[in-house]
Amino acid sequence: MLALDGGDWGRAISAFGQRLPPLRAILVCSAHWEATGPFQLSSAEIPGVMHDFGGFPAELYALDYPAPGCPELAKEAAALLGGASLEAVLDPKRPLDHGVWVPLRYLMPEASIPVVQLSLPLHRTPELLLAAGRALAPLRESGVLILGSGGIVHNLRLLDWGGTSGPASWSLGFERWIRQRLAAGDVEALADWRQAPGSAESVPTTEHLDPLFVALGAAGGPPEPLFDGWQLGSLSLSSYVFP
Repeated sequence: MLALDGGDWGRAISAFGQRLPPLRAILVCSAHWEATGPFQLSSAEIPGVMHDFGGFPAELYALDYPAPGCPELAKEAAALLGGASLEAVLDPKRPLDHGVWVPLRYLMPEASIPVVQLSLPLHRTPELLLAAGRALAPLRESGVLILGSGGIVHNLRLLDWGGTSGPASWSLGFERWIRQRLAAGDVEALADWRQAPGSAESVPTTEHLDPLFVALGAAGGPPEPLFDGWQLGSLSLSSYVFP
């Protein structure tokens, strides 16, 4: 529903987009593309979008994000991953999922910058994703924005539908632990995030946390907080900008 009303989060993302220098392309790792086998990269010239959800208002399904793809970037990214002994293949049919087009509607509303999506391998570890981010980091020097799209706390089973109680203590504790380790640049501790308080409740499955490790691997240092907020008590909207 953030696609229809981004609120303060959408305004923060939009303001950041306006500060960005001209971009060659955007490479996005989203929580919503898990695939068996090696890393996969969308390589269609016109990827289109998928509405990979159900039970929402009709106006949400009418939304589009007609950004072009960039087959050349997909090949370049695959080569960089391969050079780091990380197998990667191209997928010429994959559309952009909502983990990609929802934030990009605010970041780049004109949809004129080419977009390539990177999958999360079904069998993965933080160390594997950090290595992928490090392999892809040189793309930043040629004007490619690397974006991790997920949620540090994401538990759909414990939503506060009334929205009256605010985030629970376990979610606040986990979020605080992640933020402190990010600020300290403690990559080793972050890779061992299950030691953190509230980790089991905050990350019942890892796909929403995992894009953070791709961004962290590609980063040049500790991040700057961009936004701090919550939805329905157990969905974190915290967003960061890495140098």
